[in-house]
Amino acid sequence: MSNSKTYSRNSRLNKLLNTVVQEVQHYAESQIAHIQKLTWIGIALSAEKDINTLLERIIDQAMEFTNADAGTLYTVDNEAKCLQFKILKNKTLNTHMGGTSGAPVNLPPVPLEVDGQPNFANVSSQAALTGEIINIPDVYEAVGFDFTGPKKYDAQTGYRSKSMLVIPMKNHRDEIIGVVQLLNAVDPDSGEVVPFPKENVELIIGLTSQAAVALENAQLIHDLQELNEQLKELFEAFIETIATAIDEKSAYTGGHIRRVTELTMMIAEAVNQTTEGPFAQLQFSEDEMEELRIAAWLHDVGKIATPEYVVDKSHKLETIFNRIDLVTTRFDLIKQIKETEALQKKAQLLEQGKSDQVAELEQRLQEELQSIESDKEFIVECNTSREKMTPEKQERLNQIAAKTYFLNGVEHPYLTDDEHKNLSIVYGTLTDEERQVIQNHASVSIKMLKKLPFPEHLARVPEIAGGHHEKLDGTGYPNGLTEAELPIQARIMAIADIFEALTAKDRPYKEPMKLSKAVQILQFMCRDRHIDERIYELFIQQGLHLQYALRELNKEQIDVNVNPA
Repeated sequence: MSNSKTYSRNSRLNKLLNTVVQEVQHYAESQIAHIQKLTWIGIALSAEKDINTLLERIIDQAMEFTNADAGTLYTVDNEAKCLQFKILKNKTLNTHMGGTSGAPVNLPPVPLEVDGQPNFANVSSQAALTGEIINIPDVYEAVGFDFTGPKKYDAQTGYRSKSMLVIPMKNHRDEIIGVVQLLNAVDPDSGEVVPFPKENVELIIGLTSQAAVALENAQLIHDLQELNEQLKELFEAFIETIATAIDEKSAYTGGHIRRVTELTMMIAEAVNQTTEGPFAQLQFSEDEMEELRIAAWLHDVGKIATPEYVVDKSHKLETIFNRIDLVTTRFDLIKQIKETEALQKKAQLLEQGKSDQVAELEQRLQEELQSIESDKEFIVECNTSREKMTPEKQERLNQIAAKTYFLNGVEHPYLTDDEHKNLSIVYGTLTDEERQVIQNHASVSIKMLKKLPFPEHLARVPEIAGGHHEKLDGTGYPNGLTEAELPIQARIMAIADIFEALTAKDRPYKEPMKLSKAVQILQFMCRDRHIDERIYELFIQQGLHLQYALRELNKEQIDVNVNPA
């Protein structure tokens, strides 16, 4: 063989080899590009949390990978035993239903069972039931499937359904959770509809596998969010129920917790809206507002452990019942004893012929009976009085308590030590011990709330709820916290709690207070550093006291002396 022939043959072989190498390289680069794209798609799908957007991306990527003209995505509804249409797209007909389109898919679901038997007649249901990938070159020539739906759709729209690729979506547990159905693969060079190539099938399997995992994750997140919302609603309803139950323990404080919560949130919202002054840079976040609201609803939860007779004590002698009836009955008994004793003495005087002394005896008896009756009326007044127990009244009470009477030869005091102690209360109706019981509710509230596993954004609920009776100068309770130790939320609630208590129209132990008087008391408390003056000024300047008063107070309480500025 000549050298020229050998050279020519080698040249042809080299050209052929180069062509093969280039084709292999092109194929490899194409596959690498597909794999890279598939990887990026998987990352994008995994990052998407909105289910409608995710479904949209799945069908869009599947159509792009296979150059399909149309696509449908179903999800499996195990409870209803059917495939639900989620997305339907058709480029030629410019159709887009479901997903983010805002247009619902108005097609009936595909049953997975018919008369209790598996539905293998529909191509999508067969893929869902068997897990098989179904690749049909032409639906009009296919046998074994019912394509009445696509043919009817074609007849109505003028479309021509031809090649079809149906891929089940399997999660990591190999469970089928959906089906992707692609229609009419288009040859990019000729523009003709062709069967779906096998190499595209492999790629689309990888895509649907990633899509299935992403869809399940998104669904789990969605379900968890719904569950969290349900639990949140249940938790808040439970909180409000507990608060209502606490208010209902007392016939005189119903609605207190609700009113304090509303006032607290009014002040907090005013803080958020202010653009100047000491709170210009303070902005409560949505989580902080929720934390404050829950703390306000729970601020008196410790009163669950407070005896009703202490909470409801409207008279000084009240415990489980009002003991004034025992005292007045005792005084009536004392009067009868005095009358009996006088009768006995009168009889003795008559027997002794001292009838001239009977009139004097009768006069002393009437004076003594009048004194006892006067003491009884004074005791009743002390028991019900809403005024301060003055030193003069205290001295008279001491004199009455020092008196005794005899019954069946046994000496008894007019008043027991406990009765004397309760009637001696200077302000209000509570003894120091009972006031301590009332104040203890703040400690109990903190103790109870710290037992609850609040999420991180509600972690300060116990601290805020338990601090509404603290004072800036450290003289409050339960922990004697100072200004630096008190969170601003607790200071807000303190003003709300005090203002509600001062103006409450349903307290049996005091007359409904005028609005001007309540504002004056708050001013005094600012001066004494019991409450935060900055919050007080915001409360008044924003007219929150008037807004509240118009909604909750009697008209007689809203006096004209209050400046709404």
